[in-house]
Amino acid sequence: MDDTIYVPENILQPLFSASKTSSLPKALESLIKIARGTVGRSELASKNVFPTVLQLCQSLSNPAFGDLLLLSLKLLRNLCAGELSNQNSFIKEDGVQIVSSLFSCITFASDMDYRIMRMGLQVLGNISLAGKEHQHKHAVWHQFFPLEFAKIARVRSRDTCDPLCMVIYTCYEGNNEFSAELCSDQGLDILTEIIRTASAVFRNSARIVESVSRVKSGLPTGSADIDVLGYSLTILRDICACDDVMGKNEGSMDTVDLLLSSGLLELLLNLLCDLEPPALIRKATNQVQNQEAEHSYSTKLCPYKGFRRDLVAVIGNFTYQRKHVQDEIRQKNGILLLLQQCVTDDENPFLREWGIWSVRNLLEGNVENQRVVSELELQGSVNVPEIAGLGLRVEVDEKTRRAKLVNVS
Repeated sequence: MDDTIYVPENILQPLFSASKTSSLPKALESLIKIARGTVGRSELASKNVFPTVLQLCQSLSNPAFGDLLLLSLKLLRNLCAGELSNQNSFIKEDGVQIVSSLFSCITFASDMDYRIMRMGLQVLGNISLAGKEHQHKHAVWHQFFPLEFAKIARVRSRDTCDPLCMVIYTCYEGNNEFSAELCSDQGLDILTEIIRTASAVFRNSARIVESVSRVKSGLPTGSADIDVLGYSLTILRDICACDDVMGKNEGSMDTVDLLLSSGLLELLLNLLCDLEPPALIRKATNQVQNQEAEHSYSTKLCPYKGFRRDLVAVIGNFTYQRKHVQDEIRQKNGILLLLQQCVTDDENPFLREWGIWSVRNLLEGNVENQRVVSELELQGSVNVPEIAGLGLRVEVDEKTRRAKLVNVS
């Protein structure tokens, strides 16, 4: 293999001029730093640097040039971060096809290959976020769905699964056509591969949750483990909702049942149970507990803002009109756990709404679950919030501290 690199002068000179350096690696490193800021990106856009970098990427497909290709993709990623002129140039210059071609040359023979794919996916993620008319996400989706997404999803690496989830989520969010395609057999093949890749992260999620401090930011967090976990939950939430709306074809397996067959529900309930209670529940509990018992609940924290809400949302969508899921939650002592999620929580926007939705689905048409709630003896002074929109309301007897269902319809 000829490892000699030849880059035409018409590519090198604009990069040298913009970076005020005379070597390609130094030029790329300098421009990467400049492109981190809004002013720097705008300045480089005015110098028409972007098409030059895209041409450079095309000339670096040889695996021997992995270091330079990684730097070039990193520069592309930074240039595409919120700079519409560069994002438009990416589409105009057929950047989606160029990145796809680079991916096709990856053999995963070294760690560098995984890093290159991760960086390329981050480029696509920034492109998918662009444009009011959504032409950018259309270009990405139509190039990669389903075959290329499926191929990437089969790569058993959290470092590639994380940005892949981000790209898929960014593309289908708010797009009914893409959501429907993701719920098709071809889309489910992609999701199955993602879940298989993410399963190791899910299995280690208890360790991940244990290792985090209290956070104030949502996704992405910068941690591959946490982002895979978060984006996987988000995709699961939306896919289950889409499946519920569309229904399933005769003779096909229910999407949720396919996902639940791997024990996913028990895992999600365990994750939710292991978290410290929502702030309002902790406050109510501490008011009646003595100092010695004050910290009897779990102290595991949400690894990102909205993690608890996402768990509850997935469980709630799993439960919709599925009696076997309702029953399994009861059998795993998950009813009180879900009732405790019907509260507002600053760290989890819309937790109360998702909690009410989940309990509504948990109780709808299930007499046994309704009976359990009506006979539930509450611990301490933790109040079960009112469950709206069911034609039912949970009321608590102040003397007996027992909950009962009241029909208000």
